[in-house]
Amino acid sequence: MQLPLEITFRGIPHSDAVETRIREKAAKLEQYCHNIISCRVAVEAEHHNQHQGNLYKVRLDISVPNKQIVVSRDHHDKQAHEDVYVALRDAFTAAARQLEEYGRIQRGEVKNHKPAIDEV
Repeated sequence: MQLPLEITFRGIPHSDAVETRIREKAAKLEQYCHNIISCRVAVEAEHHNQHQGNLYKVRLDISVPNKQIVVSRDHHDKQAHEDVYVALRDAFTAAARQLEEYGRIQRGEVKNHKPAIDEV
C-alpha cells in the first residue's frame, strides 16, 4: 500500500496478532484495486455481557481516486462477531467486493443495457 495503514483499537487492548492479520488482509486488497490512496481500520469491542463474550465492530475507510469506500461490520449476527477474526474477515471480504466493482467501473467493464424497443 502506498500510504501507511492506520489501525485503531477502541475498547480493547492493542493486539499484535490482530494488527498483523489486518496488515495481511489490507495488503491483499491491492490485488482488487492498485490505486488505493489510504486505508483506515477501526476495531471496536462493545460492552461485555454476562451471557456472551465481547461483540466486535470493524470499520474500514478506504480512499481511492474519486471515491470513498466505507465498510462497517458490526454485530448483526451476534454469534459470528464474538470473534474479532471473523468480524475482520467479513469486513475485508465486503471491502474486496466493493473494490472489485470500483475497478470494473473504472475500466469500463460494466454492462451497458440497450434501451427497450417498443413493438407496435
